[in-house]
Amino acid sequence: MTQPNDLLPEGLEDRLPPEAARITAAMRACLAVLDAHGYDRVRPPLLEFEASLAGRMAGVAAGTFGGEARSMFRFVDPASLRTLALRSDITPQVGRIAATSLAGAARPLRLAYCGDTVVIKASQLDPARERLQLGAELIGADSVAAAVEAVTLAVEALKAAGLTGISVDFTLPDLVDTLSAQALPLAPEQIEAVRRELDTKDAGGLKAAGGAAYLPLLYATGPFATALAALREVDAGGALKSRLDGLEAIAAAVGDAARITLDPTERHGFEYQSWFGFTLYADGLRRAAGRGGTYRIAGSDEPATGFTLYLDRLAEAAPQPEAARMVFLPLGHDRAAAAGLRAQGWRTVAQLAEGEDARMLGCGFVLDKGGARPL
Repeated sequence: MTQPNDLLPEGLEDRLPPEAARITAAMRACLAVLDAHGYDRVRPPLLEFEASLAGRMAGVAAGTFGGEARSMFRFVDPASLRTLALRSDITPQVGRIAATSLAGAARPLRLAYCGDTVVIKASQLDPARERLQLGAELIGADSVAAAVEAVTLAVEALKAAGLTGISVDFTLPDLVDTLSAQALPLAPEQIEAVRRELDTKDAGGLKAAGGAAYLPLLYATGPFATALAALREVDAGGALKSRLDGLEAIAAAVGDAARITLDPTERHGFEYQSWFGFTLYADGLRRAAGRGGTYRIAGSDEPATGFTLYLDRLAEAAPQPEAARMVFLPLGHDRAAAAGLRAQGWRTVAQLAEGEDARMLGCGFVLDKGGARPL
């Protein structure tokens, strides 16, 4: 019977066995892919001093779940009397590790991570306040080659987790800054307004903000080849040539492993990226599977490229892992025989008292002198 105190806070929920199994299987599959590509796993603490963690939030790599310092839970540490914070994003912690404990490690440095994050308040579109975040960071490189590795690795990880119909949406986070510097000049006070209107896809607002010259960018979206061709026409004076050539190289490397689209003015979740960002989608998911891009680590200003996958979301579309065969171990069973079955991949449930129903406990077999016998 549910008691009033059994209710969970808004935005938090239990993950019951079937869903927990999907999340665990996806996590193992993704981490195996990252490990196979030379990414070493790190495990930052759940808590840090608030000043340190908040100070690095400006370097959030993938515009992830809680990419703002004000989203963190805070409280006073009774040991140090300093303010602690629960992490809302793991990426800044990886940046801290790279800039401190691993500052002398050879570059490019490949690091992977997986852990829980929480925020004070979530968005209306995604009310969850707790996420299991998994990702990879390539520290010391934000080149086209680094971007190719990040995108192809993210797609491979999603496929390993069992997702299908994967698509990748490219963006150019610093597009307005690049064009306004020379090709399509803007006054300093106009830049943020133009960014905002481009992000909301508001043609009227864009004109009112003094960005009429940027109107063609609103239509340089869609399937990659078509959108890229339209964007090249906007590139007055070749201001974007190197970036567009880079996008073309990344798309060529992805090939037919995923569908590729381009939305060069998309900035939601990419406020801290440098020249390249991408969002991952898959069939069966209501929201993005993950995000990534190039950035600078706050504090050290070291270039990096990375991505984050939202494992909780992946479980919405990931296949249910095949359950191992379950065998019931009656009272007085042969323990050596039971251990042998577990070594072969069986799951066992030991009887603890008379009257237990093997079938009700999920078993399809029972151990007897002849081995595992179907019930």
